[in-house]
Amino acid sequence: MTICIITPAPARSRRGNRWTALRWARILRGLGARVVIEEEYKGRRCDLLVALHARRSFPSIERFRREHPDNPLIVVLTGTDLYGDIRTDARAQQSLEMASRLVVLQPLGMEELPEHLRGRARVIVQSAEKPQGVFTPRKDAFEVCVLGHLRPVKDPFRTALAARLLPGSS
Repeated sequence: MTICIITPAPARSRRGNRWTALRWARILRGLGARVVIEEEYKGRRCDLLVALHARRSFPSIERFRREHPDNPLIVVLTGTDLYGDIRTDARAQQSLEMASRLVVLQPLGMEELPEHLRGRARVIVQSAEKPQGVFTPRKDAFEVCVLGHLRPVKDPFRTALAARLLPGSS
């Protein structure tokens, strides 16, 4: 089986969609599939298309569906498309309608989908690799680390603002 993974993040990007594409490709190759990662679908022969991000991958989704109406097409809602685009952007909405399956990356993501599409959706919880060694939490402090491709849409200062609400003794 040949699987094309479409990601809006270019090669060598450090964005989350690129890391997701690389991780999924590694897993799928381990299961015996041939996997190609591209920014845009350009007609390559593949048995399955996995598109990361409904709005940004719309041209690829539309072309693949038009050229291969019977082949499976999975749209993975990676974050900003799930919590914004699918409510307001016609292309993102069309991507959902064209998909054979939808994937959200955490359980509450299902609630963001239109009711009529939830039956096509599955949750695949993203993962991180366990660090080597033993972690011993500090007893004198509660440490928090905010990870991600931080930008305004991700509200990067939310954690710091929330910390202001903690009692001084914390």
